[in-house]
Amino acid sequence: MPTCLIIDPMHPSLFAMLQNIGWEADYQPEITREEIKSRHVGCQGLIVRSKTVIDRELLGSNPTVKFIGRAGAGLDNLDLPYLSEKNIQVIHASEGNRDAVGEHAVGLLLAVIRNIAKADREVKNMVWAREANRGGEIMSKTVGIIGYGNTGRAFAKRLSGFGCNVLVYDKYKSNFSDAFGKEVGMETIFNEAEILSLHIPLTDETRMLVDIDYLKRFKKPIILINTARGEIVSLTAVDKALIEGHLRGAALDVLENEKLDRLTASQKEAFNSLCDKSNVIFTPHIAGWTFESHVKINVALVQKICALQLA
Repeated sequence: MPTCLIIDPMHPSLFAMLQNIGWEADYQPEITREEIKSRHVGCQGLIVRSKTVIDRELLGSNPTVKFIGRAGAGLDNLDLPYLSEKNIQVIHASEGNRDAVGEHAVGLLLAVIRNIAKADREVKNMVWAREANRGGEIMSKTVGIIGYGNTGRAFAKRLSGFGCNVLVYDKYKSNFSDAFGKEVGMETIFNEAEILSLHIPLTDETRMLVDIDYLKRFKKPIILINTARGEIVSLTAVDKALIEGHLRGAALDVLENEKLDRLTASQKEAFNSLCDKSNVIFTPHIAGWTFESHVKINVALVQKICALQLA
């Protein structure tokens, strides 16, 4: 029976699922990077989340691993050229948390546009300020979505009942307009969007894509939502854009540096400034992190493992 090394915490439902398709699970959620270097030898599969970089230095020149299963959507911790060179197949489970991300993005949008977090804090401090917390409605707003994969479409689908205008840009797709979103060029989103939600992977092309120049291109002050990857968005740019009026709110589930005790001086300055703003909401990278998605990710992974053609 082939063995799959699992190096991150996973829902226990995974083990029976793997066994049912003929795989043995070697579950090592606390394993260190140095321990992985020897432990993976002889294993045909490797299941990971995002904390470990999977590259030549880890797996070596003659890996026995035939596939990497990414328990989530992003592939930025995988050295894809190396894996391709070694004929190691890559699968990921973006279907598993798309619903969670779509729902969380709607929740973040509602929290910002209706001043929910601010109002909650005020009431708990015995302040009853109705007019100061008068919010807006999603209805009739134009929402721009960048990236129309699993999570982008899930967000658009959930917006369909709000009566808003959903415009979608995806550089790598065409002819994808559907009942939930209309395909447009990026210039249309710059000109018309009032809300912007990011659903793109972290690549060399998208790293720090959203800087101050990018935000200044929007004709209207927008609400920015990021449930994708933190390194796509500059915190300093978000802070500056809020001060200058290019943004009227931001909801960030991910940050360019999520190790809050290791922020650089500039990151800390921007973060502290954003924390002082009532129209900014943070969550700790939990958009795709639900009890249900924990299991759905396993289901998606095992279905794809079962479909693999391994030499």
